[in-house]
Amino acid sequence: MSDLTVKQMQAKLDHYVSQYKVGYFPPLSQVARLTEELGELAREVMDKYGEKPKKETETAGSVAEELTDLMISLVIFANSLEIDLAKQFEQNMEKFERRDKNRFERMDKSEEL
Repeated sequence: MSDLTVKQMQAKLDHYVSQYKVGYFPPLSQVARLTEELGELAREVMDKYGEKPKKETETAGSVAEELTDLMISLVIFANSLEIDLAKQFEQNMEKFERRDKNRFERMDKSEEL
């Protein structure tokens, strides 16, 4: 599978949702879904990197899978609100670059990847 652009992801998920009569859920329901997915991601991170590993009775999971579930829920939410994530990403990056220009110590040119 090739690398998808944000626009392609949004289009693919819009096509997926549009095949069902229910369509997009209301915004509050989608925020609840995002919260649920974030909790599942947090549990996987805590298991893999934190101080609270899963019990033997808990199902093994994947940080990558839960992070992607969260991303999919976020893209669906953006679609429902007609937000162009690629465009918004560029606007937010400009804001971060302006606001945080001198916030963190920069690497020397010899240290850059």
